[in-house]
Amino acid sequence: MFLENRSRANASIVLYNHKPSEIAELIATLRNSTVVSEIFLVDNSPQINLEFKKFPVVYIFNNQNVGYGTAHNIAIRKTIAQNVPFHLVLNPDVKFESEILQKIENFMAENAQIGLLMPKIFSSDGKIQYLCKLVPSPFDLLFRRFLPKKWTKKRTEKFEMRSSGYNRIMHVPYLSGCFMFLRISALREIGLFDERFFMYPEDIDLTRRMYRKYRTVFYPEVSVIHAHTRGSYKFGKLFFIHIFNIIKYFNKWGWLFDKERRQINRQIITQINNLPF
Repeated sequence: MFLENRSRANASIVLYNHKPSEIAELIATLRNSTVVSEIFLVDNSPQINLEFKKFPVVYIFNNQNVGYGTAHNIAIRKTIAQNVPFHLVLNPDVKFESEILQKIENFMAENAQIGLLMPKIFSSDGKIQYLCKLVPSPFDLLFRRFLPKKWTKKRTEKFEMRSSGYNRIMHVPYLSGCFMFLRISALREIGLFDERFFMYPEDIDLTRRMYRKYRTVFYPEVSVIHAHTRGSYKFGKLFFIHIFNIIKYFNKWGWLFDKERRQINRQIITQINNLPF
């Protein structure tokens, strides 16, 4: 039996060639929260930046780019060792008011069946980011990016669960890794990020595994801003990294024959206009 200590949540941010000025506001926000204990900066950059040690954080320099999920796992394992009940996975380009963490922690504490929570996400221009998604098929992650948007519009809207209105608490099988509030006891059971994925599908994989045994919840009562650039949609190194790791994902879960995917998506589509909680 694990005994949880009095600290309620740790947080981790993975860096790659970031400047201290790019995350100073986020660190201040986390430090202003009464929920957060330790903040882990896990640096995958090729060169160490000692300026990060001036922040009130635990700075971990990997001396290589080990990948997004692997880097967060380094911090999550420390949270597990400390017996802290929650861990917050964050992108460096996220902004929010520190007060939302208390609301999230309260909601998680009151609902023990929730293993993972994501708030409502907006872009810097105030537009909502549709980051509640069905379990993806190869078409959703690979093939549609090569087709005109007008050909895939209806499919994309269905995949992103847009008909839900994004105005209610929902049980969602694929939540974004830009902001993941995780229950450590659930992670002990289902496992951490799959380190076979260098970056991109690790959030799909983790949400799907969590969904099997716990609630994976979209919580629109609070919101954050995410300066999402979608760099992998531009032809270049990130694009090919994305494609390579998506192939790994479908090699793990199945390409055309994925019975669980069909069952989950059929259930979500049926309930999308009347999702119970």
